[in-house]
Amino acid sequence: MMELTGSILILLGAIFLFSAGLGMLRMPDVFTRIQAGTKASTLGNMLLLTGLAFYHPGWSLKLVIIIYFVLMTNPISSHALARAAHTIRVSMTPTTVTDALRDVREQDRGVQ
Repeated sequence: MMELTGSILILLGAIFLFSAGLGMLRMPDVFTRIQAGTKASTLGNMLLLTGLAFYHPGWSLKLVIIIYFVLMTNPISSHALARAAHTIRVSMTPTTVTDALRDVREQDRGVQ
């Protein structure tokens, strides 16, 4: 039963990691690619590592530490990449309606 649960979690993790790769190929601009890659890969890695914990219970503490590391670093690194892309004015897809960061920066310039 433990091996079946581990196998299902690993399969689900692989599906999410595949969808992250597919999202990186299919999305129209940098910002949506970052979002697709980050969300799906974070969940995919967590599921895959949890599945490994079912296969190797002795590794559970190490895998939980890795999961925590993934949860802390993936969103922060994707935020930094998106902020850097916005700062160097990487163009957004034409269907993007709102640029909240630009609006905030314009308000800050108006206050000074």
